[in-house]
Amino acid sequence: MEKNVLGTNVIAQIGILVHDIEKTSQAYADFFGVENPGWSITAAVESAQTQYRGERTEARAKLAFFKMGSLQLELIEPDEHPSTWREYLDEHGEGPHHIAFRIEGMKDKVAALEGGGMPLLQKGEYTGGRYAYIDTMETLKVIVELLESDKK
Repeated sequence: MEKNVLGTNVIAQIGILVHDIEKTSQAYADFFGVENPGWSITAAVESAQTQYRGERTEARAKLAFFKMGSLQLELIEPDEHPSTWREYLDEHGEGPHHIAFRIEGMKDKVAALEGGGMPLLQKGEYTGGRYAYIDTMETLKVIVELLESDKK
């Protein structure tokens, strides 16, 4: 696989899976002495076009975002539907799930990673962009998320 396939080495986000987003987001707010950002829920499959392991899924999650300097901390409480979040939480429990990078050229990046033996786990759309989780566990020991914003 080519070097620097993502075109960046700047981590934009760390994602952490939790069972109770309200309790955990308050714990983070208290620990860092910041305001609790509250949480939102991901869009339904009709809008998000969520696919997990190549199949459409109703998966949704509650999300809370903390701005931590140049890095964003994302807390994720998944629903019961099949997703990378649900699978990882069920198998490994609460804790780190992914590191994310802001990229351009999602389709090309995903194809390059898959060609290098790093398969797409889950993808979807959100207001203003799209995401893809890549299975980089064997090589990098963590899931990598790609985030692409719509061009303005």
